[in-house]
Amino acid sequence: MADEQLMTIREMCDAFEVTPRTLRFYEQKELLFPIREGQKRLFTRRDRARLKLILRGKRFGFSLEEIRQLLDLYDVGDQQRTQLAAAYDVAQERLAELIRQRDELNAAIGELQDQMKWGERMLASMENKRAAE
Repeated sequence: MADEQLMTIREMCDAFEVTPRTLRFYEQKELLFPIREGQKRLFTRRDRARLKLILRGKRFGFSLEEIRQLLDLYDVGDQQRTQLAAAYDVAQERLAELIRQRDELNAAIGELQDQMKWGERMLASMENKRAAE
């Protein structure tokens, strides 16, 4: 590990655009395992890889528990087959949920646009009546 580049909490924050509080939270949730030297935290290459996956999982809407379970599968010892299969299953479920949410949003947008068009017609009609008086 002597030749492995360790990063301080500040360097991690700068590299990944997160706050120290976020890193401490992920450590508390057993998602990251920095080396502790007194109050100082040093993050390894593995921590950086895990943080990258955590942030990607969060962006996709995975829960922290789902992310933790997927990260824990890394050490199963089957060249990450179990981890990849589980990640694929979770991703499939999440994709289906995102598509459902998108469809609901598209429907809501369409309804709102229709209501706004109706409102425009009503306002124009009221203006025409007022102008005729």
